[in-house]
Amino acid sequence: METGAGPDRTDGKPPAAGPFLDGIPRQPGAATPERGGGGDGRSGSGREQVRPPASRSPRGPAVPERRARPARTAAPGSLPRPWRLFPTPTGTPFTFWYLAVLVVTSLVTEYADPTVVHALHQGFSTDVAHLASARVPVLVGSALWIAGGVASPYVLGLVLVLTALERRIGGRRTAAVFLLGHVLATLATEVPVGLAVLAGELPGSSLHRLDHGISFGVAASVGALAGLLPWWSRLPLLLAFGWMLLDDLMAFTDPMTNWGHLIALGIGVATWPWARRWRHAAAREAVAPPAPPPASPAKAAV
Repeated sequence: METGAGPDRTDGKPPAAGPFLDGIPRQPGAATPERGGGGDGRSGSGREQVRPPASRSPRGPAVPERRARPARTAAPGSLPRPWRLFPTPTGTPFTFWYLAVLVVTSLVTEYADPTVVHALHQGFSTDVAHLASARVPVLVGSALWIAGGVASPYVLGLVLVLTALERRIGGRRTAAVFLLGHVLATLATEVPVGLAVLAGELPGSSLHRLDHGISFGVAASVGALAGLLPWWSRLPLLLAFGWMLLDDLMAFTDPMTNWGHLIALGIGVATWPWARRWRHAAAREAVAPPAPPPASPAKAAV
């Protein structure tokens, strides 16, 4: 017997599609209609095709998707690492090798003939006479000697301050801060001496005043480092170091050098905007992926 819905099935098998019970998902024989063709939800061929699940691989069962693990970061309460206070040849190359050069020159000062040592110090002195004739060599060479020897407190300051600064902004930027304070503070103290000699306020011997050492660069580095520290450690550092410089100035033993220390500290403080940008740039460089190696000519030809 035929009806309007089509011929009866005599094989006893239920139809492949429908009728289905409402509200019961994933019934046997249910098919997912492909959208397209007509507006009744069927494909253009008039048949309903079953789509394989998106997560099932054609060669085997579905494999659960793995989520990327977040990068591990140091816990806020992690233990301090005191060895990072000291320079290393790979972590802080500028501070390490600069300190090695200072050790060599300190040994020369300690064990060489005093006449030779005096000639070296005088030859690299940043006095007015040398600045007028060989400005660049003496500005660089004067930073290779430690005034007062290895017992100077500025040696410990150089080790700790430059190491901490280089770990935050990198070696080249640390060298730039050090040289900026060394050069500008030297010029700020020696140029007035030359003008005073021209005006007759100082004798001509002041043009050959012995001037060398690392203290101006260290003072500028202290000022720059303070801008990268939290406020609870920034203020004590500036107050303690500034009070030490003021105490030396009030002692009036070497006022020109003491004024140079205060000027160098101010130069370091003035670099705070750049130092903070350099710290962010150094952090981005540290997490940047390494550049891929260049392809060999044979692979490029293929």
